[in-house]
Amino acid sequence: MKKLENLHPQPVWNYFEAICQVPRPSKKEEKIRAFLLDFAQKQGLEAQTDTIGNVLIRKPATPGKEQVPTVILQAHMDMVCEKNSDTIFNFDTDAIVPVVDGEWVKAQGTTLGADDGIGIAAQMALLSSTTISHGPLECLITVDEETGLSGAFALEPGFLTGKILINLDSEDDGELFIGCAGGIDTLGTLSIEKEKTPGKSFALKILVKGLRGGHSGDDIHKGRGNAIKLLTRFLWQAIRKYGVRLTDFEGGNLRNAIAREASATVIVPHVQKEQLVAELNMFSADVEFEFERTEPNLVVDHNSTIVPEQVFTQASQENLLSLLYACPHGVLEMSTRMKDMVETSTNLASVKLVDTNQVLITTSQRSEIESRKYYASEMVRSVFELAGAQVKNSDGYPGWTPNPSSKILKVAVDSYVKLFGKKPVVRSIHAGLECGLFLEKYPELDMVSIGPTILGAHSPDERINIHTVTKFWDHLVDILENIS
Repeated sequence: MKKLENLHPQPVWNYFEAICQVPRPSKKEEKIRAFLLDFAQKQGLEAQTDTIGNVLIRKPATPGKEQVPTVILQAHMDMVCEKNSDTIFNFDTDAIVPVVDGEWVKAQGTTLGADDGIGIAAQMALLSSTTISHGPLECLITVDEETGLSGAFALEPGFLTGKILINLDSEDDGELFIGCAGGIDTLGTLSIEKEKTPGKSFALKILVKGLRGGHSGDDIHKGRGNAIKLLTRFLWQAIRKYGVRLTDFEGGNLRNAIAREASATVIVPHVQKEQLVAELNMFSADVEFEFERTEPNLVVDHNSTIVPEQVFTQASQENLLSLLYACPHGVLEMSTRMKDMVETSTNLASVKLVDTNQVLITTSQRSEIESRKYYASEMVRSVFELAGAQVKNSDGYPGWTPNPSSKILKVAVDSYVKLFGKKPVVRSIHAGLECGLFLEKYPELDMVSIGPTILGAHSPDERINIHTVTKFWDHLVDILENIS
């Protein structure tokens, strides 16, 4: 493995490497905001922030391009902060070290932040260039895209002047996006009662790990395992066969990532310890076979641990596991409007003990059809309410309705054909982009989304393909040079 030396286009990779040095978790964007404003000042460019902290950097047209319409280039400054459980890393303070691994750039044991650091790097490379021909540019870098789209929600009318927007946050080379799914989060808080741990008990911590996880929009249809679902499945059996008692349950992390890891501490009578371990080994073999093609690194493991003083009451553990078993996860409907595209899905994202007597279950729903987005949310709500959980929803965000007659789309398609000798795929994406929210504030926007190939986004497997970054950059530059 090596660092990002001598990669083309070098300005983009240099800026990407610099961005990786700046901590930028969602809702903690102060350092990356200061970095961007400092960059603008050094370049002698106009820059401003709005009330919520979005950054806008303007660059005048190059000579001869003054009459070309202003183009907005848009990326987001925050990143998903996921790491493997055995990786020591503090996203609030530590710098990510990108390394080259064959045809890819990745981090070690953490997310890379190419989503959407590569979009910011492309903006910076354009803003600092003295050789690329373009009309007036407005580079918008939004906050908190990953956990709430807060920056897009709070974007103020009048902040932008351009009527053409190129979103730099898609992750598939050869594909141009002209629409996206809308989404909503559904959260349930379940009360738990506890009692004294029975005597003559043995404690085991059971772990499901090694799953690929990934983006709950882009990867939800790929047959990947959900660690919460797998752990629930084993515990459901173990309670009925061996009288297992549950003392905790933790799984998943972020609302927009498929759960990669989950763990639970259980109590079992001493006399049934060996039987339980044997059962766990058989379960492990079963699920490894089931997921051998999609989850080659799946591990179901156990460790002995200290017997805790309290366990969940039998009624509480039955209630929790019934909720998690019944809670839907995965694709609910495939699109009838666009071939091979997911229409509606739901993600069982995380289970966390928020205090000694409450469990918070976070889910997210997506759909290209607004009514089905709410239908999926209500389906999850019904399961939560049957278990007696308190339920609340996020505000949600709208989808982006495709416009096949888009003028900027035609420029982007023609440019791609000219550069690479074939037509790109034009489609919607099941992931959420900020474009739907931009349209609410700026209904005249003409938009398209482009990007290089990024795999494993929202997981420590995140990696970006080097060759497609070159194509992404060449395509973006050519689009700007050919807008008339």
